[in-house]
Amino acid sequence: MKERKILKNKLYLYITEFFAGMSVMAVELGASRLLAPYFSSSQIVWTIIIGTIMIAMALGNIYGGRAADKDPNPDKLYGRIVIAAIWIGLIPVVGKYIIMGISALLIFTISTNFLMIAAFAACMVVFVFPLFLLGTVTPSLVKYTIDSLDDSGKVVGTLNASNTIGSIIGTFVPTFISIPAVGTSITFLIFSGILLALAIVYFVSEKVKSAKVQVATVLFILCCIFGHDNSFAFWENDLKVEDESVYNYLQVSENDSSIILSTNALFGVQSIYKKEKALTGMYYDYAMAAPYMAGIYEKDKPLRVLILGMGTGTYATQCRRYFGDMYIEGVEIDEKITDLAHKYFELPDDINVTTYDGRAYLEAITSGKADSTDADKYDVIMVDAYQDITIPFQMSSVEFFSLVKECLTDDGVMVVNMNMKTDVSGGINDYLSDTIASVFGEVYTVDVSGNTNRELFASDNPDMMEAFKTNLSMEESDELIAMMQTVDEDITCYLAGDLIMTDDKAPVEVLGMKAIDELIGGEVKYYKDIYKEKGIKGLIESF
Repeated sequence: MKERKILKNKLYLYITEFFAGMSVMAVELGASRLLAPYFSSSQIVWTIIIGTIMIAMALGNIYGGRAADKDPNPDKLYGRIVIAAIWIGLIPVVGKYIIMGISALLIFTISTNFLMIAAFAACMVVFVFPLFLLGTVTPSLVKYTIDSLDDSGKVVGTLNASNTIGSIIGTFVPTFISIPAVGTSITFLIFSGILLALAIVYFVSEKVKSAKVQVATVLFILCCIFGHDNSFAFWENDLKVEDESVYNYLQVSENDSSIILSTNALFGVQSIYKKEKALTGMYYDYAMAAPYMAGIYEKDKPLRVLILGMGTGTYATQCRRYFGDMYIEGVEIDEKITDLAHKYFELPDDINVTTYDGRAYLEAITSGKADSTDADKYDVIMVDAYQDITIPFQMSSVEFFSLVKECLTDDGVMVVNMNMKTDVSGGINDYLSDTIASVFGEVYTVDVSGNTNRELFASDNPDMMEAFKTNLSMEESDELIAMMQTVDEDITCYLAGDLIMTDDKAPVEVLGMKAIDELIGGEVKYYKDIYKEKGIKGLIESF
C-alpha cells in the first residue's frame, strides 16, 4: 500500500475522530426528531434509538478493527465515511417515506406493541447502517496512528478524547442551534456534508481518484435539492404552519370551522380554535364543569384559574368567553406554542403565560419563589400536559398531585385531561385515577363522547357536586347548560384502587404504550378484516 502523507499528520486523524463522534450524536438526536411526529418522544422511543445505535456502533467497532488488521488501507476507511455521509444525506429525502411504509406494513401484521416494534424496525432500517460505518472509524484510526508501543496509550487517549469532545458538541448543536434554526432535515444534510467534506479532503490531498467520491458528490447535491423540506406530514399540502421547536413537532391546520394545533403528524389534537366562537365539541367543554364545582357564581370575587400545559389556550379562551371576568394564567414549556397561540388562536393578551415546566412552576409557588401575585391559591387548576403516549412521569405522581392540592383553595378543584381512554383494567388511566384518589378526598370521572378522552375532577370539598348543580342552576347560557347536563348525566364517582404512582416508580411509558396499542387496534380493525378477507387488492379498493 502506498503511504499516505496526510496520515503522517496525526492532527487530521484526530479531526476525523472528532467529526465522526459529532456526527454520531447528531444523527442520534436527529433520529429522535424524525421519529417523534410518528411515534412520540417517550422514554421507550429514546430507549429504542439509543439501543439500536449502540448495537450499530459495537458491530462497527468489531468490523473496523478486523478490517484494519486484515487490510490497513485508509482509502477503505474514508470510502466507508463517504457511504455513511450519503446515507445520512438520504435520510431527509426518503426517511419519512420508509417510516410510513414500515408502519403501514406492520399495522396489519401485528396486534401488540405496535409503536415499539415499528419504531425499532424504522431505526434498524434507517439509522443502523450509517452508524455501523462510523463505528469502524475508531479502531481503524488506532491502527494508523500508533507508531510504537511507547506512545500507544497517549495516542489512543487522544483519539478517544477527540471522539468524546465531538460527541459533546454533536449533542448540543442539533438541540439548541441547528434543529430550532433550520429543522431536522437540514441538520442531517449539514452533518452529511461535514463527513463528505472530510473524505474529499483526504482523497484530493492524496490525489486518489475515486469514482465513489464523484458519485457521492452528485448524490449529496441531489439530497440538498430534494431533502431540505422539513415537512413530516408530506401528504398534507395546505398546512398553515409546520415547524419544530426544542420540545415539539408543531403543525397548525385550518378548515372551514376550526384552527387546530397538533404535535403529532398522524393523530391527536392539542388545541383547537372554533371560528364561530362556540363550544369545541371536545374535552375542553367537559372540563368547563370545574368552575361550577369551584362555586363560580357563589364567590364574591372572580375565580383564579391555572392551566398547566397551556397549549394555544383553548381552555383559557373558552373560560373567558363563557364566564367573563376570570383571572387565568397558564404554564407552557414550549415558547413557540405560546407564539402560535397569539398569532393563530386569538389567545387574549391579558392572559399571562409562563414558559416553564408545570411541576417546577408549582414548586416555585409553594416555596415562595414566584411573584407575590402568583402566590395566591387557585380555585381551578387544569392539568393538560399529557400528549398521547408522552406523559411526563414527574406530572403523574403522588408528589405532583400533592403540589397541585397545596396550590388549590380549600374548595378548589383540579381537572385532569386523560387522553387514552381504554376499557382494559389496570391501564394508564386507572393508575392516574388511583394516584389522584390517594391525594384528594373526592374524585369524579366522565368519558368524553366520541373520542378517547376522559376528564377527571378532584377536590377535598365533599360538596363539590352539590356546588356544581347549584352554580349550574344560575347559568344563563343555554349552550353551556346543555353541555353541563351531558356531564351531569355521565359523570361517576371514582372507586379508588391501589395502583399508585410515585416519583420513584411511575411506569407511564409502558402503560401508555399498552393503551395506544388498544386504541390503534380498534381504529384499524375494519381495515384488518378487509385485508384478511380480500388481501391487498381489497384493501386498496376500500380507500
